[in-house]
Amino acid sequence: MKFRIALAQMDPVLGDLQANIAKHLTLADRAAKEGARLIVFPELSLTGYSIKDLNWDLAINVAAQDRRLAPLLRKSKSIAILAGGVEESKKFAIYNSAFYCEDGAVRSVHRKTYPPTYGMFEENRYFSSGTSVRAFDTGLGRLGVLICEDLWHLPLPYLLAQDGANAILALVASPTRISGGPELPIATVNAEHHRAYARLLSVYVAFCNRVGFEDGVNFWGGSEVVGPDGALLASARLFEEDLIIAEIDDAEVRRARQLSRHYLDDNPRLVEDELARIRATQQPQVSGTVQKRRKSR
Repeated sequence: MKFRIALAQMDPVLGDLQANIAKHLTLADRAAKEGARLIVFPELSLTGYSIKDLNWDLAINVAAQDRRLAPLLRKSKSIAILAGGVEESKKFAIYNSAFYCEDGAVRSVHRKTYPPTYGMFEENRYFSSGTSVRAFDTGLGRLGVLICEDLWHLPLPYLLAQDGANAILALVASPTRISGGPELPIATVNAEHHRAYARLLSVYVAFCNRVGFEDGVNFWGGSEVVGPDGALLASARLFEEDLIIAEIDDAEVRRARQLSRHYLDDNPRLVEDELARIRATQQPQVSGTVQKRRKSR
């Protein structure tokens, strides 16, 4: 499978679902004209990031066939769309999610597994945590999706690759951290991560970050697509809206894995067994500590 992917590095309107959907449609049309068959948007692209208690009003219930998604679903008949938004589950829990729309329907939803609550982040105050990470089949091949902080947890890209994903798509809202120097360290660190994941897992990594200001926070952009050999295929500007295009080709994944077999030789059973051993040795220690505390009371 070979296709062109577009990354839409955009600045969403905070709390305005209708305005953001309109922007998604415009960018999807532009990407389609450039031959893209899939367009990826940043984290919470449909709502903006700092929505806080607005999440209940902006949440989309996919199971209930929320009509607000209808324009995107219609557009997905001509180009697949991966957009970030707030999701309401069947049990009415709220998640920071990514919606993959293709052929007029939501084909997959990824719920952010690690919503951060440290430093400036307070996502766990407003969102529940996702409990699964799975690749999924599409008309463009088998893909995997992660959201921002998820990409900083080593097991998640590994799990997606082992589940058959040839491309890992990351929706991101990464804030700028100023160092005082001429370079942007956060951009360098992220780029190093993407190349490492791509090389070690022999997969494509598409990183779509947002730009703009919200609630005093600036987002830096720098979206990019990295090939399965670690080569940079396309990159977006810093701090400005941008649309970049790259080619995804399963033959390049095949080539990377044939030239260097570290992914093919990996042993998931070994990982599973050793993690079970580690957890087994750690659990009694915790239980013993708890029992000692109980006896001392």
